[in-house]
Parts: sequence; structure tokens; C-alpha cells
Amino acid sequence: MKILHVETGMNLYGGAQQVAFLLDGMAQRGHQNILVCPPGSAIGQHFANSKIQLACLPCSGDVDIAFLFRLRKVIQAHKPDVVHLHSRRGADVLGGLAAKLEGIPCVLSRRVDNPEPRWWAANKYRLYDRVICISQGIAAVLAELGVPLAKLRAVRSSVDAGPWQNPQSREKFCAEFGTSTDAVLVGVVAQLIERKGHRVLFDALRKLSSSSSSVQIVCFGKGPLRQALEQDAKDLGNQVRFAGFRDDLPRWIGALDLLVHPAFMEGLGVSLLQASAAGVPIITSRAGGLPEAVKHGVSGILVTPGDSNELAQVIKALCDDPVKRKLLGAQGKARIEQEFSVAQMVEGNLAVYAEILR
Repeated sequence: MKILHVETGMNLYGGAQQVAFLLDGMAQRGHQNILVCPPGSAIGQHFANSKIQLACLPCSGDVDIAFLFRLRKVIQAHKPDVVHLHSRRGADVLGGLAAKLEGIPCVLSRRVDNPEPRWWAANKYRLYDRVICISQGIAAVLAELGVPLAKLRAVRSSVDAGPWQNPQSREKFCAEFGTSTDAVLVGVVAQLIERKGHRVLFDALRKLSSSSSSVQIVCFGKGPLRQALEQDAKDLGNQVRFAGFRDDLPRWIGALDLLVHPAFMEGLGVSLLQASAAGVPIITSRAGGLPEAVKHGVSGILVTPGDSNELAQVIKALCDDPVKRKLLGAQGKARIEQEFSVAQMVEGNLAVYAEILR
């Protein structure tokens, strides 16, 4: 089988990392892959010396009409069996049009759960033979918009658990990020944007009793709200630290006592899967695909989105119960191995390709 993949993101995290897992898995199974990506992209550099064929095409977004013609030429040159569109930045609509004009079956991966205008969805999703949703929550959003159920397939994102299971020691973590060795260490791994819910967590921290004053939060990630969030957390003093974007997270996440993700919207939450792989218990919102990433009472606890009072109560309960934290972490680790392996994700995508080719 020959698949042409289109990933226009510049960084190798989130969705692009899933594309890398998929291409490696397909290549190991003997399938041929062509990757269309921007010049200088991290995923292009990742596969620069591999057997994956690269087609580096500039793409400046949804209005880059020239990308449509550049992509058609690549499709004509390689004659793939299927075109798989992985990212939204210029790739979904323009990529769908390119495949349609060349008469090649087309698959779109949908990784976010934000709704689109119904009129737009009614026209856009006609371009694709199948839409692969990384959670049932995303599939439900698209079904509500009128996308035919016959087009929707759920294939969860995956985690390569190995790198997350050998973290640095707690002492090294505290030295690296300036935290106290006797504090309960809480991590947040998310872009610094409004829908990730950092302010809800800060409000919850203010409501914790003095008995939980040893809680310290490390926020991993970058984004446009960093300055505003730092200002918002100023009154919390040394209880909150901003660590910025780190490309060495597998070294550190496993040293946390707890990971909190109070997002208002989320397609699935790969950072939560990674935390579970590292054996870290999780508190997250009952929103989007998050209840699929974290099973309530098994790998973590689900709370109402935006409810800082409930979040504070759950944080306190877990901070005061190290035995339960350990149990949730161990159960989460086992769940990743059973339900979110890279092999399962690769086979799920291959099944969709085979289905449309039949």
C-alpha cells in the first residue's frame, strides 16, 4: 500500500508526533510512505535520513492557494493509493481538494473537538472518504454537525511508553525547577492558552486549606498567555513556576506526584497519556475526549470544567492520600499498555485505508 501523508506543522509534538509513530509503524509493516511537509519542519528533519520519501512544500495556511497546485503535482508524481491529511494548517481543505481533483481516496485526521459552523461542515467533509477522529468525543461533535456516521472512525492517539518510564529522581527534578523536596509536586503540560484552564487551577490553589500549602505547581508549555498567566499567579508566590517548553519531558514527568489538566476543550490529551505511561495520577476535566484519556477512578479523577471549588477539593484529597495516588498511577500505566499502544493506533489507521480501498 502506498500512502501520501500531509503534515504542515513545524514542530514535532502533539499531532505531528502521532504522524511520526504512524509512518514508522507502516514502514515496519512493509508499506510505502510519502510525507509532504514544510521545508525546515521538525518532522521533515526527523525523517531526513530514513526510508520515508519526503516532499518539502511551503504552505502558509488556508489561503495559500498555490499549495493546492504544488500538492497536486506531488500526487501526480507518486500516484498514491490514499492521501492522508493530518493537520489543519492549510492541509485539510486544500489537501482535500487536491486529492479530489486527482481522483485519489482521501482520509482526514481530526484531532480537535471545537465545533465548526454547520454550513461549513456540510461542505468541507464531502471532500473526505473517511474522517479519523482521535476520540469518540470528537466523532460525537462531528456527528452533531451533520457529518455522516458512515464517514466517521475513531482511532485513538498512542504513546510510546518506554521513554516515559525512566524519569530523573525527585531530587534532580527539584533542583532543575526550584521546587521543594517535601512539597506535593503538581505538573501542568499544556499550551499557555485560555482553553487549557490554567486560571481555574490557580483559583483552586487559592482555595486550598493551609494544610495543603506545600503544593507546588510547575507549568510546562509556551503560548501567548504566558505573561498574563504569570501576572495572574503572582499572588501565589513560589507555589507556581513556569518552566516553558521542554523537549525533554520524558526525563521529568515521572517525578511528579500529580498531573492536573483543567481544560475546557480537548480532543484527547496526549500529555495525559504520557503522564499515565510514566505512572503519574491525573486530575482532568470531564470535557471533549478527556474522559477517554483518563478513566475516572482508574487512572485519575474527572472534575466539572471550570469548577475551581471541585478541583480544589479533589487536589486536596489526592495530596493527602499518597496511597491512592500510587494506585491510580499504577492503574494508569497498565491502561496505557492495554489501550493506547502505538501498534494499536497503526493497525487502526491501516484498517481505515483498507476499508476505503475495498
